[in-house]
Amino acid sequence: MECIKKMGDITHHRIKTNGIWMHVAEKGEGPVVLLLHGFPEFWFSWRHQITYLTNHGYRVLVPDLRGYGDSDAPPSPSSYTVFHIVADLIGVLDHFNQQQVFVVGHDWGAHAAWHLGLFRPDRVKGIVALSVVFSARSPDISPIQSLTKSFGDSFYMTQFQESGRAERAFAKYDCLTLMKKFLLINHGDVLVSPPGMEIIDHMETPSLPPWITEDELQVYADKFQETGFTGGLNYYRAIDLNWELQAPWQGAKIRVPSKLIVGDKDIGYESWKKAYVHGDVMKGLIPGVEVVIMEGHHFIQLEKHQEVSDHILSFLNKLA
Repeated sequence: MECIKKMGDITHHRIKTNGIWMHVAEKGEGPVVLLLHGFPEFWFSWRHQITYLTNHGYRVLVPDLRGYGDSDAPPSPSSYTVFHIVADLIGVLDHFNQQQVFVVGHDWGAHAAWHLGLFRPDRVKGIVALSVVFSARSPDISPIQSLTKSFGDSFYMTQFQESGRAERAFAKYDCLTLMKKFLLINHGDVLVSPPGMEIIDHMETPSLPPWITEDELQVYADKFQETGFTGGLNYYRAIDLNWELQAPWQGAKIRVPSKLIVGDKDIGYESWKKAYVHGDVMKGLIPGVEVVIMEGHHFIQLEKHQEVSDHILSFLNKLA
């Protein structure tokens, strides 16, 4: 816990929103920035940005999204649609009496940030999304069907669909090893295992890089030892339900000022994300979006925390 103590005074709230209890970390004074984490993370993943942004005159609200950390984790995957997540966040803003905020999200948090801007642009001043793009919705085929068709049954998202399967595979490892497998991922290949192998068994356990310590990884491990992984995995299990429910937003554009930051060695960047980011479809869906491609992998806010923090701050200052 020394890692958390080094961040200074952080206020921890437990608030009721959208029928669940959510944990929200808060620090600083000034314009509010909502920081949204991804998988497998919780509020602690924003430790560098929390310190940096509060030192530069911003107030941060950093929730554990539903299913993670000290927030409630409903058991059913159908409770993890993007509509649930956005409603949770609207409740957070209402609790803190914030009509409009900046939103910064990574991974599933980026997905939530995009959709908060899509569904409730009146509550969002600007979006910074890390690692995950706002994807065009196919009218003809669901995402999991499409991904399985492209990458096969051993694609990680396909494996995650079956209730309990990934949990059983994860249980063969201690949580610290699992955190190393996920957070230290150091290649940009699409996550596909050989036939008959679980994706977690195929993933390497990299050696410790200079941008994270064993103690910091242990903070993640301790939290997931408490909570398990089902809450986070349920986001993947709701992907096709999201697709069904979002049909009315087919082709809808995000009009909120936006910035996308992607690492050039991110998962799937070379194989498909690069063409999409630089193509016309995404730019048509997010008019005027700023795109930054920087050296780095998926957990870019940790690996290149200073550079990412600088990019976030410059964008916020321009809009503040």
